[in-house]
Amino acid sequence: MTHARTDFPELWVLRHGETKWNAEARLQGRLDSPLTETGLDQARAQGRILTARLPGPVRVLCSDAPRALRTAEIAIAGLDLPIEREPRLAEIDLGRWQGQTLDALRADHPEIARATDPHLWKFTAPGGETLGQMAARVQAVLDGLTGPTVLVTHGVTSRLLRCIVLGVPIADLASVPGGQGVVHHIRDGKANILTA
Repeated sequence: MTHARTDFPELWVLRHGETKWNAEARLQGRLDSPLTETGLDQARAQGRILTARLPGPVRVLCSDAPRALRTAEIAIAGLDLPIEREPRLAEIDLGRWQGQTLDALRADHPEIARATDPHLWKFTAPGGETLGQMAARVQAVLDGLTGPTVLVTHGVTSRLLRCIVLGVPIADLASVPGGQGVVHHIRDGKANILTA
């Protein structure tokens, strides 16, 4: 049995809006592609959520990837909150798999097509990041938090950090929900999905 930790501050976790490569099912990792119109709408929806739900001034930490920074700029527009770049909130480094489409990768690596977990296979990318390496950098960000914080990040990173905060085994990434255009709110060890 796992237990959520209640010693973390209140968190609002955002994944960046849909990108061109998301729409093409192309792996981004540390590479980048621009937000689509849908992605821009999703960031605006996150902004409406934050405007309605934030209790007052909070810290905003954001991955330094352009897609995350653009999402953060839109989501906190009008809230007069500075965005702090936090490179440790970057997406998983997918090594030599970055930039490839999921279909092409599955064709070249049949074991990926057979994987029962939709995320763990990403940690086997040649030249990429391991689950332990990624967990260590995400844990370091969480350990440095001192008050209520908005975290703007990526799909795998968001799942991993929420696993840590909620006391879910880090290899069980699929058990926490994903989603773009929503805000994952965590307070006192309890998680909710906020929608516009």
